[in-house]
Amino acid sequence: MSELSLFEQQHYTGSDGVRLRYRRRRSTPGPAQPALMLLHGAASNGTRWWHFVEHTRLTDRLLLAPDLRGHGGSVWRGPARMQHWREDLAALLDHERSPHAVVIGHCLGANVAAHFAARHPDRCAGLVLIEPMLRVALSGQMARLRWAAPLLDIAARFISVANRLGIYRRRLAQVDLRELDRPVHASTAEGKAPELRTHGSLRHDVRVVPVAQLLANFVELVRPLPVSGLTMPCLVIQASGRRMTDAALTRELLAQRLPQAEFIELPSEHWIPTTHPERLCQLIDDWASGLRS
Repeated sequence: MSELSLFEQQHYTGSDGVRLRYRRRRSTPGPAQPALMLLHGAASNGTRWWHFVEHTRLTDRLLLAPDLRGHGGSVWRGPARMQHWREDLAALLDHERSPHAVVIGHCLGANVAAHFAARHPDRCAGLVLIEPMLRVALSGQMARLRWAAPLLDIAARFISVANRLGIYRRRLAQVDLRELDRPVHASTAEGKAPELRTHGSLRHDVRVVPVAQLLANFVELVRPLPVSGLTMPCLVIQASGRRMTDAALTRELLAQRLPQAEFIELPSEHWIPTTHPERLCQLIDDWASGLRS
């Protein structure tokens, strides 16, 4: 039986009674270790972590990969905001009877992880922030959207009112990140530059996420990160490219507020879980293995 087949699809009740989906891989018998909670980015879902689940050496850890509210199988016509996500994660740990976890997040998931750690520091045994999005360090198109956040917020709220009146798409496309990543891995194996046209494509994202949620995601991505005062171990993994963020500025700002953090930079234009899956798995495995239980 493959590791992926052990990644069971489950449901739990969120902080306000909403039914939400997550995926779980049970741990092998051994000394109790903190669970690993894996958080995907915007317009994604828990399948983002398919490669890590198949290849991680951390078989003694419970793996939890939720579809964040508003994404994948956790569709909600809210739209979801940071306060929903962070409390949903606490509810997931309660559901699994897990006192705490190492929280690993990519992009939007990294920001959610930081907010969760600030709100529930006793439940966060460590943080792995993969390409966190700091408001002042955004670059490219994201930097332009930063100034449009108030308008996007108004639009999201207006559309959510229409949703509650019954005006919304009845069917959203389901995306399996393994299939989305396959062409990228194939081009890399042939020595070609990674083909990332679908990753981050607005045309693709609007097919898989409610419009109100897509707008809310942008608003939440530019929310300041509450990292000052966090004392748990932290690993920050950044992409060297400037398509989304300025890695140097991100490191400078986070190093001031997270003096205990370790920083690693990989050559990529965002989407490290797709462009460097083996290296990412190794980095997380080595770092998490060194944490005290």
